[in-house]
Amino acid sequence: MKRRVWITLGAVVLGGGGVVTYAVASPSEDPGAAGRDKRPVKVYDLALKGTTSGKRELPRTQTKQFSMLGVSWTGATKRLHGGAQVRTRSIETGEWTAWKDLEANVDPLEGPESGAGVRGASEPLWVGPSDGVQVQVVHKNGSTSSGLPKGLQVNLVDPGVATDAEMKAKPAAYVAPAVSDSASPTDSVTPTDSVTPTDSVTPTDSVTPTDSASPSDSAVTSAPASPSASATPSTSPSTSASPSATTPTAPPSTVPEPPITSRAGWGADESLSPDPSEYNTDVKAVFVHHSDGTNDYSCADSASIVRGIYAYHTQTNGWNDIGYNFLVDKCGTIFEGRKGGVDLPVLGAHTYGWNRESAGIAVLGDYTTTGATNAALTSVARIAAWKLGQYNADPSSTVKLTAGATQTNYFGTSFTAGSQYTFNRVSAHRDGYNTQCPGSSLYGQLPTIRAWASGPVQGLKVTSLSGAGQSGATYYTKGAITAKWSTTTPGSLISKFELLVDGKAVATASGTATSVGTTLPLGTHTVAVRALHQSGKSTTSAALNVVAETTVPTFTTAPKLSLRTGTVNTSAVPVTLGWKATDNTALKSVSLLTPATATFGPTTTSSSRTAASGTASTWSMKAYDYAGNTRTSSASFTPVILQETSATKSGTWTARSSTSYLGGKSYSSGSKAASLTWTFTGRSASWVASRASSSGQAYVYVDGVKVSTVDLKSSSTLYRQAIWTKTWSSSAKHTVKVVVVGTSGRPTITTDGLVYIK
Repeated sequence: MKRRVWITLGAVVLGGGGVVTYAVASPSEDPGAAGRDKRPVKVYDLALKGTTSGKRELPRTQTKQFSMLGVSWTGATKRLHGGAQVRTRSIETGEWTAWKDLEANVDPLEGPESGAGVRGASEPLWVGPSDGVQVQVVHKNGSTSSGLPKGLQVNLVDPGVATDAEMKAKPAAYVAPAVSDSASPTDSVTPTDSVTPTDSVTPTDSVTPTDSASPSDSAVTSAPASPSASATPSTSPSTSASPSATTPTAPPSTVPEPPITSRAGWGADESLSPDPSEYNTDVKAVFVHHSDGTNDYSCADSASIVRGIYAYHTQTNGWNDIGYNFLVDKCGTIFEGRKGGVDLPVLGAHTYGWNRESAGIAVLGDYTTTGATNAALTSVARIAAWKLGQYNADPSSTVKLTAGATQTNYFGTSFTAGSQYTFNRVSAHRDGYNTQCPGSSLYGQLPTIRAWASGPVQGLKVTSLSGAGQSGATYYTKGAITAKWSTTTPGSLISKFELLVDGKAVATASGTATSVGTTLPLGTHTVAVRALHQSGKSTTSAALNVVAETTVPTFTTAPKLSLRTGTVNTSAVPVTLGWKATDNTALKSVSLLTPATATFGPTTTSSSRTAASGTASTWSMKAYDYAGNTRTSSASFTPVILQETSATKSGTWTARSSTSYLGGKSYSSGSKAASLTWTFTGRSASWVASRASSSGQAYVYVDGVKVSTVDLKSSSTLYRQAIWTKTWSSSAKHTVKVVVVGTSGRPTITTDGLVYIK
């Protein structure tokens, strides 16, 4: 396909203070739908050149599409004593990123794989789809490049599109315009006149992997430069057994194998790794790593990241295969790493000096300051438990490993080749080598990984008991219950849960379940949950005391109404609702169902309410115990208003009219001994009167007996006040008589009538 390319000149001010002119090749066409097709992995190499400021660099350069990059140099045993930084241009946004540091303190290779053709390299960095790069490498003293290794390159990895899922997920616009491998010189990048043609984007299609076998701890021909003064690997051979090229038999594990995405599943190009696998005798420990780079990747890109690491290890480092035995993304997907069989002790290249007796698990991302997700930790725990379980090793235990090199780890612990040292079965890269890997945050999470992998189940507790009510330390139920629980150990590491009643299993649930039910016989019981870890270790929650009973509560006093003091209206009379309920075990509450709704505690026996006058109302209440047993009790009451005109009068009374009075009218009298008498049949009564600062006093007689002297004086004027009440235990015929006292200076009283309940 012919393409028209425009060349744009510009200038970049670099970190060293110099100005470098660069050329950008801008394709004018988009290949469109072709971006959805499968395409192979490609690795492109761009040489870094020296500058007058003493650093090696590549100015801003347009490239073919890539998503991962790193810096490499001649000589696998050489160390990069300096800092390497990169910045890239996003295909999606066209924006340049900030400078990012590359991790250059990487383990040297061991054995035949460390021979000719193998390069030293930084860790690869995932940057996402990009089409431009800028690089600078500075010696650690910042002033000269004389200490930098030779043959410095930036290596760009396009992981391609290899799986059907990726083909469906990536729109055409997501892929940068392709540049033909036979592009004209116009397509190559020429930053300055001093830059050689090696700065053009050159795929390493012609680079073939080394014919050597997988690394061995015992055949290091030269000592790599130490990452610190105290960490110089030794050339001494190890006393541990040599790896075998014969395929062993996979031993069964004590725990289930977790789901693992195969190499075919993540799109491995097996032509990049033609050499046969080598095997260790067993797996005594696992070393946890992080891949470095970003944590912002999408899990849909995880297969691409794994392909990128694979291509970088084989095409840039010159290794036989990807170094890790397994890789885990932040969503918990486990990827097969080195070929040879996930169930076999494949010799990896991940932890210098300790590869012979271990497996390496890398979590995709950088966990220096941010912890790994629970999903990732869960999968690391599952794969560690499964691999160690093949050799009957407890992930929470320790083991003696034989050092394959003389060196010092991140914490300053010295190792001598051929000697044995104690490691946790689940250790970190930094435990065996002088590196920050797997980052301080993930390192701090290793105890969690060990606990989850080893068992028993952590943090088991019953969170609720549905179908039962709790009073104090005891639960009450009618019989059917559902126990709900929680754990901190993920369900995928749990074999099953058992519901225990009085110490015996009565129901079983899967390891991912969070509840199970049963029906208890009547009586007192203990209920607990037992969790069985996949390792076979069990743990049991604290037992709950549960009483199963079906006796309903009792109303020792049925609902009843009595009149109370307050303001009376023709539509609402102040009343007190009374009751009393009990239960043979534990009363929980009492609810008012009609004519209004309310809920009361178990010790409450009364409530101030209002009732409609002249209308019969049913007052219905329900008592509940903690087991869920209930009883309902109801009674009907009618408040009746007797106007003053219905009373029998004696003495002088004056009729008054006002909307403030009950019914619009009232009687008033200041004559001593004047009286009003009402006769009714009921169980509660209240006298209704008006009050003011000039109001006088009255005597109240009930059934011919004086029972009270009521003073109506009030600092404020009040109307329709139920000022005196009387309640009897049962309904009967009664008379209530009100007599004017004739109080000196304020003899007058005003009455609105009488209210009673029938």
